[in-house]
Amino acid sequence: MAANLTPQYLDAEADYKKATSPEDKLACLKKMWTLLPKHKASEKMQADLKTKMSELREEIEHAKKNPKKVGVPSYKIPKQGAGQIVIVGAPNTGKSRLLTRLTRATPEVAVYPFTTREPYAGMMDWEDVKVQLIDTPPITADVMEGFLSSMVRTADAAALMIDLGDDDSPFAAETVLQRLAEVKTVLVGQVPAEQEDLTIQYVKTIMLANKIDLPGAEERLEIIREMFGPRFPIHPLTAEHGAGLEDVRKALYDFLGVIRVYTKQPGKPPDMSSPFTCPIGSTLVDLAECVHRDFAENLKSARIWGSGVFDGQTIKRDHVLHDKDVVELHV
Repeated sequence: MAANLTPQYLDAEADYKKATSPEDKLACLKKMWTLLPKHKASEKMQADLKTKMSELREEIEHAKKNPKKVGVPSYKIPKQGAGQIVIVGAPNTGKSRLLTRLTRATPEVAVYPFTTREPYAGMMDWEDVKVQLIDTPPITADVMEGFLSSMVRTADAAALMIDLGDDDSPFAAETVLQRLAEVKTVLVGQVPAEQEDLTIQYVKTIMLANKIDLPGAEERLEIIREMFGPRFPIHPLTAEHGAGLEDVRKALYDFLGVIRVYTKQPGKPPDMSSPFTCPIGSTLVDLAECVHRDFAENLKSARIWGSGVFDGQTIKRDHVLHDKDVVELHV
């Protein structure tokens, strides 16, 4: 026996599915209860609605008695693409403009400081892969968002922006480094192989010297190289007008230290449109784990087309892969 639901009930049900807060969901359920035909065929639906309304009332009442404490906001941006690079720097160094130039993201860009109040992510294209870039609020001696350290610590790398149009930019950059170091987050060009203090998180960092087109920028760049060259790789650019952007695009990808590996099924051409990205030095087993966590355990054999091998050569589990290798996995 059909419940014969009315169009008005179905509309209320659609609103319920879109609702996000407990209060809105409860209001939709009450409307659904009113519109639901009351007969034997709808008894189970009536019982379900009563149960859901009861649970939501308890949830709302519990929230009133136990309000959430307001504290530092937490931002978690899941990693995507070949790697995640967090862009940090002092105010007005051009972080947001860089994001708009390298990705399709549209963060607010303005000449006044602290335009960026929360992280903003975008995907940068490089050949046949994508790299995730995250614009972040500026860091000064007085201001650093509480969530920023954890975001930098969990990233694959950081990009420290510096303003070549400002005589004080070296000191502003040092302030950024010091503020992060105060919370055990140390930016370095090369992560040390060993460390004594395990509470410190070293994050490999590339320095992007922006606004190379401004008067006096070349002289300031020489000073930057003297001060920071031994610590970071440095790449000059002009985010506003595009000079050096393509070099920076490649440098950011290369800095991740990954290779591209393509896979194929037996008897079929390889999928060259969506490679897997693995750290340089990865083996066949590492690739199998990237494809699927069960593949490494169940891997029987594999064939390869690429560097230092003949086409279709059978390889062992510990075979070290190279960029643009094509691998046929047999499980």
